Amino acid sequence: MRQKGTGARDAAVERQRARELFAAARRITALTGAGVSTASGIPDFRGPNGVWTRNPAAQRLSDIDSYVFDPQVRELAWRSRAEHPAWHAEPNAAHRAFVDLDRAGRLGALLTQNIDELHQRAGLDRDRVLELHGTMFKVVCLSCGAVTSMRSALRRVADGEPDPSCLECGGILKSATISFGQALDAEVLRRAQRAALDCDLFLAAGTSLTVHPAAGLAELAVRAGAELVICNAEPTPYDEVAAAVLRGPLVEVLPELVAVPLNESAPPLRTWGDPSTWD
Repeated sequence: MRQKGTGARDAAVERQRARELFAAARRITALTGAGVSTASGIPDFRGPNGVWTRNPAAQRLSDIDSYVFDPQVRELAWRSRAEHPAWHAEPNAAHRAFVDLDRAGRLGALLTQNIDELHQRAGLDRDRVLELHGTMFKVVCLSCGAVTSMRSALRRVADGEPDPSCLECGGILKSATISFGQALDAEVLRRAQRAALDCDLFLAAGTSLTVHPAAGLAELAVRAGAELVICNAEPTPYDEVAAAVLRGPLVEVLPELVAVPLNESAPPLRTWGDPSTWD
């Protein structure tokens, strides 16, 4: 058996190793990124055809300082939100694979960096999904914290307000997503860390594992004793500590992995995050 971090990775060997790990996993925590939604028509950011790869200047729309201090950035951001492909996208086989995993009773939690809510639309219970980077379907005031729907804000844009302000206090409105320079919601992050500690397999799918603190959850899980399986089109900084790395299309790879039944003779679940599993 190939040891972690050594030698070239043979695709067939990695595939078989991933299947063995899934067969032995009783509680799986998943972290998903933009790569899970590309088959639904939503481009990723850093891939060969990613939004920021094709247009590096577009990254300013995701920078909180640029957004707050430059009205032109905000106006462009509002136009971009109205045109976002998530409004018309449908869940794909990768999203549905996590629903199957949940119905099998093996998905502990799904942590997602995506803001498109396709996991929920595929059928996952909203309580099972932790949106690390928020959702594009809500709007928050950066001054008073009032939350409204994205649809209502976009109606104001369509009616002639290029940069709508908060109706409660006049503050700057922004999608309820996490931009560069903003901290993650403390409670969401705490729950995500707990989920990383409370699994025997951590699956990172469609994520470059370069944006922290989300990316660090993979390392946290490994340090707690979980096996790490990475499914991503491009190499990640955590490939060397992963027990298996798969490069195939997620709409094929994930359904195949999820279909692997639990080996009932596998060792009992023991995780740092669940005292009931301690000896």
